Amino acid sequence: MDGNGRWAAARGLQRTQGHRRGAESVKTAAECAVRLGVRYLTLFGFSSENWGRPDREISDLMGLLRYYLRSELGFLQEHGIRLQVIGDRGKLAPDIVKAIEKVEQETAGNGRLVLTMALSYGARAEICDAARRLAEEAAAGRLDPARIDEKLFARYLYTWDVPDPDLVIRTSGEQRISNFLLWQVAYSELMFIETYWPDFSRQDFEQAITEFSRRERRYGSVSA
Repeated sequence: MDGNGRWAAARGLQRTQGHRRGAESVKTAAECAVRLGVRYLTLFGFSSENWGRPDREISDLMGLLRYYLRSELGFLQEHGIRLQVIGDRGKLAPDIVKAIEKVEQETAGNGRLVLTMALSYGARAEICDAARRLAEEAAAGRLDPARIDEKLFARYLYTWDVPDPDLVIRTSGEQRISNFLLWQVAYSELMFIETYWPDFSRQDFEQAITEFSRRERRYGSVSA
């Protein structure tokens, strides 16, 4: 979800207002996913590198996160959305972690959409964490290293219970992955659009799905 700051700057607004508008686009995307029958939606909300932003901006972002975790439980329940968060929770404030756990628990039974929010997340750190835990299991004698293959490795990732993405959409015209689900997107279709995230609309979502449906996915093989 890229372009909140540039959206605000283009309108002479503070970056926080761009982030606030971007949070509304999260609801738009989730509603569209439910309506179109998409079962899994993962949104990159705050990266491990974003901790390097100015303290004021981080404080504003964390304030928005607190607000939406408190205020949008009804929205999630109404639409049958299960929320789960991936990333390094150790860097988040304790009250935010507690709020995340509460929403995760209260939406755990919802089955229309699994909405995964990547917060304080970095794919390289995720892969290192998986490798570290596998090494610990092997060192303790609980795992034969010869058993480690791609399927087993994937079980140690944060997304162990979520299918790999079929489609990755990046807004604002940037054309790179930026440390997002590096293992999981190995065969994902990539789509880069010019729209800033605060302007991401139902039409943008539908157009992306339509474009995806036209693509042929061969997974390294040949056409049928």
